[in-house]
Amino acid sequence: MQNTFIRIKALIKKEFLAIFKDPKNRALIIFPPIIQLFIFAHAITLEVRNIDISVLDYSNTQYSRELISRFHNSKWFRKIRNRNTISELKNDIDLKNSQLGIIIQNDFAKKINEKTPTKILIITDGRQTNSASIISGYANQIVGTYSSELEKKFNIKKSTINIITRNWFNPNIEYKWFLTVSMIVMLSLVLSLLLSALSIARERELGTFEQLMVSPLNNDEILIAKTIPPLIVAFISGIVITLIIIYLFKVPFSGSIFLYIISMIVSLLSIVGVGLFISSLAFTQQQAILGVFAFQMPAVLLSGFVSPIEDMPKFFQYISSLNPLRYFMLITKGIYFKNMDALTVIKNLIPLVIIAIVTLSIARWSFKRQAE
Repeated sequence: MQNTFIRIKALIKKEFLAIFKDPKNRALIIFPPIIQLFIFAHAITLEVRNIDISVLDYSNTQYSRELISRFHNSKWFRKIRNRNTISELKNDIDLKNSQLGIIIQNDFAKKINEKTPTKILIITDGRQTNSASIISGYANQIVGTYSSELEKKFNIKKSTINIITRNWFNPNIEYKWFLTVSMIVMLSLVLSLLLSALSIARERELGTFEQLMVSPLNNDEILIAKTIPPLIVAFISGIVITLIIIYLFKVPFSGSIFLYIISMIVSLLSIVGVGLFISSLAFTQQQAILGVFAFQMPAVLLSGFVSPIEDMPKFFQYISSLNPLRYFMLITKGIYFKNMDALTVIKNLIPLVIIAIVTLSIARWSFKRQAE
């Protein structure tokens, strides 16, 4: 056991030396993620269009049902869920089953009949800042049109329905909150994937892979030693970026630090597994880099970063369930913004653990086959 530890330690040391011995490599690992964080935070805005709604209709009258039907018949909205309690509506938004919540008070019809102003509550998911702004605009337009029709019908010269909007998890819809927290995932992906993908390909290109195979190290020891360095580098980078976001960008952290750290480690392990899988197939570093690009862009597009997964065609929704970035993104924003509970975190960590086991097992099998 002691000899195993010594061998793994020696190979880990060799991996760190290979990563950091070149000053250019050190600069590329440290500075680009921070530079990209600032660029993305200030230069990008995103749009999204399809929306699911949860409705809590305390009034349940002709007027409230007619208003809800306006949302149902709108081209902007896809599905309307009728809820009986505020906890059900909250759960829908927490789990991203709905991007919009509407609460209609029980005196809604009474006040319309009395020709006095009434109110409805619009709730948006502030974790997706652009979505929240767009959804709020759509809702205001629909309610405003319905209110105008009622004003003409009852010959009222003042607004019949007043809208109160609440943006959960990001009250002021600061798009920097969404972008900077998303960058934790994106930049961690780039570092962990690239470093792990180049690991074995670099050995092959330098002609040292065969020496590694005939060394006292067994396949499991090689796999562990190749996994730990990129995992540590990406984890430290992710923590540094998180601290920059908290203290420099002033984005409040709402969740459990312990859950956040554990989730980041497991998420990065699944990505390192993908990187080692790519590296086990590549014979040169150039091939490994091409493999990284081939995986990275679809992974980002299918992660929910650009547009909600719920708005994608069913086929791509199924494909996205194999994407570790999807769960990494969901967990990171869930813990950061709304203090996601441990049970929900664990449910989303299970697919990441499975992905890590499968990809690392394939990489180990590849080592073994080449050694034989």
